[in-house]
Amino acid sequence: MGAGGLSEARLARLHDVMAGHVERGVLPGAVTLVCRRGEIVVDAVGYHTLGGDELRRDTLFRIASMSKPVTAVAAMILVEECRIRLDEPVDRFLPELADRRVLKRPDGPLAETVPANRPITLRDLLTFRWGFGQVFGDGNEPIAQALAEKLHGQGPPVPHLAPGPDEWIRRLGELPLMHQPGEKWLYHTGSDVLGVLIARVAGQPFEAFLAERVFGPLGMVDTAFSVPAEKIGRLATSYNFDQAAGSLEVNDEPVGGQWSSPPAFPSGGGGLVSTVDDYLAFGRMMLDNGRHGNERLLSRPTVETMTTDQLTPEQKAVSGFFPGYFDNLGWGFGLAVQTRRDSPHAVPGRYGWDGGLGTSWWADPKEEMLAILLTQRAGFPLFSEPYLDFWTSVYQSIDD
Repeated sequence: MGAGGLSEARLARLHDVMAGHVERGVLPGAVTLVCRRGEIVVDAVGYHTLGGDELRRDTLFRIASMSKPVTAVAAMILVEECRIRLDEPVDRFLPELADRRVLKRPDGPLAETVPANRPITLRDLLTFRWGFGQVFGDGNEPIAQALAEKLHGQGPPVPHLAPGPDEWIRRLGELPLMHQPGEKWLYHTGSDVLGVLIARVAGQPFEAFLAERVFGPLGMVDTAFSVPAEKIGRLATSYNFDQAAGSLEVNDEPVGGQWSSPPAFPSGGGGLVSTVDDYLAFGRMMLDNGRHGNERLLSRPTVETMTTDQLTPEQKAVSGFFPGYFDNLGWGFGLAVQTRRDSPHAVPGRYGWDGGLGTSWWADPKEEMLAILLTQRAGFPLFSEPYLDFWTSVYQSIDD
């Protein structure tokens, strides 16, 4: 047993389990990290590109929705500086979102609306309760079609399609809200709006603010919205998994792919590329209540607020990816929070989020632990066998 209370033999089981998924062709590869009480264990299995070089610790991955907690941290830096307030309407900085109209029915015609009961606040955006988000229906709803047409906002990230921030928010402002502000949790779009808001409050591009105020202090030297030419060889090829054929198909190439040049719209909801060590720095800062070495990004009370469930029982009853999704989970600022224990790894107070291109990160204050899974399989199901096996293997390695 190491200093962090982790079993070497059981960590070997984690390696074997993930290697098994690679051998069966379910995953191209995976980089895993477990950090407990300062003990850090990193493992890499599989391939950067099928038939090519093996994955390494410094391989770059498209982390998709693991961008959301980073964006929330950036917003809270501005809150702590009193440049914007949690319950302040965002109209001052985002006039495009003032005087909202709301659909009479979420699946109804876009022209059938009522006035919004109140303005949208920063808190609404952070908690995804601002009235707009991805539609998990059959895609035929008028608002879903308009969202896909105007903003390319459904499904996995597509950096090359979105317009620049000002045009993006203008187009969004042309659409009605799906629900009244504060009524329901709706996924994703709030983080993209936050990116535009942060840029306007800070008076500099969103990507520049992240680089200066988050990535720089944390030493996240490889995290950005695109990969420069000198690093492109470290970016893993992204794959889809063809369920019918049981095979992996290329989704995005490194060279000439969507992350090989800066996007017009830096997506706070899903646009970042990172490495396991960069995200470790971010995760440890959160687990250390806002501190990183001699740097303090956020205060302890701010991190505690971010990682506290903000949803009411009434909101949970009508929200989530599917019925019952929030039975054991809540939502803080830009990340999920475990609220009830129903499995060995579902420790109440645990928080984090996953990425639809094949990634996962959660921190556990009670166990003084965080773990990261980075794969390059797009459409990685939240409750798929590799995901569940990773988290089971992380917690079974605890030996105290």
